[in-house]
Amino acid sequence: MGVLFDEAAARGAATAVRLDRPFDIAPDGGTHWTLPRLAALVARTASRLAAAGVGRGDRVAVAKDNHWDYDLLACAAVRLGAVPAQLSGQLAPETLGTLLRRLGPALLVTTPELLARCRAADVDPAALAKNCVTVTHALGDTPEDPTSPGAVPLLTLDPDTPAPHRGRHDDEPLVINHTSGTTGVPKLVTHSTRTIIRKLARSEAVRYPRIGARRDDTLLNASSYAHGRTFCWTGVAVSMAPREIVLLTDSAPETADPLLRAHPPTVVEALPSAYVRLQPLTERLDNPFRRVRLFISTYDAVHPPTLRGYLTASRHRSPLWMQGWGQTETGPLTFRFHTRGSVTGDSAPGTARDLGRPIPVRTRLRAVDPDTLEPVPRGRAGLLQARTGALGLGYIGEPERWARKEQDGWWTTGDIGILRRDGSVRLLDREVDSTPRLSCLETEDLLEDRLPEALECVVLGRPGTDPLPVVVTADGRLDGDSWRGAVAGLPRLAEPVVLTWRDVPRTGTGKVRRTALLHQLTGNGSTCGTGLWT
Repeated sequence: MGVLFDEAAARGAATAVRLDRPFDIAPDGGTHWTLPRLAALVARTASRLAAAGVGRGDRVAVAKDNHWDYDLLACAAVRLGAVPAQLSGQLAPETLGTLLRRLGPALLVTTPELLARCRAADVDPAALAKNCVTVTHALGDTPEDPTSPGAVPLLTLDPDTPAPHRGRHDDEPLVINHTSGTTGVPKLVTHSTRTIIRKLARSEAVRYPRIGARRDDTLLNASSYAHGRTFCWTGVAVSMAPREIVLLTDSAPETADPLLRAHPPTVVEALPSAYVRLQPLTERLDNPFRRVRLFISTYDAVHPPTLRGYLTASRHRSPLWMQGWGQTETGPLTFRFHTRGSVTGDSAPGTARDLGRPIPVRTRLRAVDPDTLEPVPRGRAGLLQARTGALGLGYIGEPERWARKEQDGWWTTGDIGILRRDGSVRLLDREVDSTPRLSCLETEDLLEDRLPEALECVVLGRPGTDPLPVVVTADGRLDGDSWRGAVAGLPRLAEPVVLTWRDVPRTGTGKVRRTALLHQLTGNGSTCGTGLWT
């Protein structure tokens, strides 16, 4: 990864990279990049990191605004033999402080705004790293910047400091990413070259019929670039040399629309929350998704109304939606394809929770009893465990938690689901969120299918009382008759709470922080599950 862009440029790849705003590490570089320019930017950034004192084996923490230059910074650190730790800039100050204490980084790359926000909450990220440098949207950042005492602007460091490429063994740490953190403080997961590149990226870097990247493709990514999925995606996308790569940092429709109409994608990978926010664009006559042949989703389920909206918006003869399920610790474990036909009719609700089958050759799954951890028969709900060669190396600062979840080569995912006789998987709930009364996730599928005005539905299980439904709408309103029609025939639920998108606490990947939402609404974050497998 340290010379990824150099090698692509040397092969003559003519990929054009389009951004919705300039990189934070190159605010004067514009929004149109070529692979040779990106190779030079990574090399200059590596020199600046070296000037900041980064050397082989050091940890370099990055916590900043969302942008693809997370991965450029990671490649620059890898080039020096260092280990990048990519931390979402949306983390709460106290959470960021906890992760930085576990990391003990030699360098923190952050922004003046994030430093100020954390210091206002009595957390000083700069004090938790040996050195600290800042990046910013604005030009003219200087060492005397009063907003960032204890930090030096990255662009003031020498871009010509010697920074030779230093390789590493395939089984040494390569990158550190954190989990989503839906139930509390995220875990820091270490991956090696073998696990995230050899096992994950390499298997995707094949020109499979219909789903493999083509040289005439325009790839769109609208993601949280602090997470491991995009680090892997970057390795694949650059090596496959498509015609264009388009990157969105903001999934607000009015921000994304001009770039997408100018460069309509043929392959889209986005966060589930980004798909929801961008969906109004599918209703335009000149909708920017008209050329898409393949949609890809990971991180969380995408519900049937959203699947239908995008597959209908595409004018391709037979567009596909590839849904992956996995974790930061394991990478993708299963995949399933949706078509226009599979997301219509009576069977459509619930399709988002049908996860497909384990990835051939690479992954095995089993369901076990949550109390005894003994395997349960096919067709019976259990705690899902996986065996994969892509499993990461461990949790930073939490070896006991990792040891509890990995037993005899089987990784406990923390999800409750059903492994059917044909090998397919149906997800029911996270164990910590599960309730004996119903499947919260399946109920959410049904509610979203029955409430066209809902942007999102969340069902929160609570001990000793009815599950609490939360309906997210554009204006925070919900018609009573619509609600009563939606819950007809469902298990009993409490009266709904109606919120807007901004009212809901979310992770950097747009997932609902369920425990935080439950506490926000009720003053009590207790759930029905044990939480042993979070």
